[in-house]
Amino acid sequence: MRHLIINGEKKKIPPFPHHKYYAYCSRKFFMAKSILSHMVMHRFITIKELFNGWRYKAFIPRVLLIDPTSACNLKCKGCWAADYSRQDHLSFEKLDDIVTQARKIGIGDILMTGGEPLMRKNDILKLCEKHRKTTFAAFTNATMIDEEFADEMARLGNLNMFLSIEGTREETDFRRGQGVYDKVIQAMDILKSRDIGFAFSACYHSKNYKTIASDEFLDYMREKGCWFGWLFNYVPVGSDADLELTCNAEQRAYVQQKISNYCIKHQFTIVDFWNNGHMAFGCLAAGNGFVHINSKGDVEPCAFCHYSDSNIYEMSLLDALRSPFFTAFRKAQPFSNNPLRACPMVDVPEGIVKVVSEGNAHSTHYNCPESAETLSKKNTKRAEEWKIKADELYKSMPLYNQKNFPVFLKYHSFKKRMSDGRRNQKNV
Repeated sequence: MRHLIINGEKKKIPPFPHHKYYAYCSRKFFMAKSILSHMVMHRFITIKELFNGWRYKAFIPRVLLIDPTSACNLKCKGCWAADYSRQDHLSFEKLDDIVTQARKIGIGDILMTGGEPLMRKNDILKLCEKHRKTTFAAFTNATMIDEEFADEMARLGNLNMFLSIEGTREETDFRRGQGVYDKVIQAMDILKSRDIGFAFSACYHSKNYKTIASDEFLDYMREKGCWFGWLFNYVPVGSDADLELTCNAEQRAYVQQKISNYCIKHQFTIVDFWNNGHMAFGCLAAGNGFVHINSKGDVEPCAFCHYSDSNIYEMSLLDALRSPFFTAFRKAQPFSNNPLRACPMVDVPEGIVKVVSEGNAHSTHYNCPESAETLSKKNTKRAEEWKIKADELYKSMPLYNQKNFPVFLKYHSFKKRMSDGRRNQKNV
């Protein structure tokens, strides 16, 4: 029987499909201390990905992110979804088709973003019922979680919730609106009462980063029933983005160090999306680990990278993974020899300019599209400052982090030859 330590208590992990099993697998992935432990985790899923890459001549990601809808019942400050059309959505039939395609090529995890995905919660429940061997999860503002929905989650087992919160009541309501914090806490209580292993999801920025990284906040999240957490560094995507919310190098390093120390001390898993490159082996976008489909059907490298050259209404998911843009993106990975500088948007901004140009991609942002050059210029100064700080941090990390990354680079080169390289040889 598998176990996880949750709030100092040893918890049994039921077999798949189960919401707690996802928390277990997430910890195994981000806590892998060697390439060997990475290869054998989760019923040898990495080996299966290599085989599927060879079989389909494409990088097959572990995770597919989908926006079922662009609609949202909130208008959060600094969120690009607030600019989106409220009418774009993927029909249930299209969602079902995408999940079916994903399962066929070996993708087993479907994460939903938006918009607010629970605007489509009845369709989500139908998908979970139909695709029992697939794990589903939603990044949600939590305002639409009620007793009835939680009962269905507990019954199905293969649906996970990641509840968005910004720190204190004042900090959460500052970005999300009056009264939202109390609704999130109420949703946590509902899920905890049913022994559902959910996660919190927090966007940290220049106004709340100390709260998000504090022991007090993280202790409270665990007390409320969170089995793990997601952290996202605020990214100024869109030409009208609020640059004042962007963390500087010192603020980002503060979060990285505090979170790392907390996770070690409490055996708790927090996925710090921009600061865990040394645990995830660098950038995972464009099919290397995940891929994103927005509510218009545009296939994007990740949920934050609003550029594409393909649409799911015009081609299959497999063909989209083989697109010129995605191929150019993967060819450029890793974008840095320091895994703490993994992202081509905020860490190596000249990287996003290069791959967008080589892949002939276009902006998919809704009301305020911007060129890759414009995005790069916004982030160049902070990226230069972060380079100095990130190099210092990486040198001070445990030796297994420093030794494993070069090993993984060799593995990644092998993976490229097995997928993109094999396809290119056949086309010659």
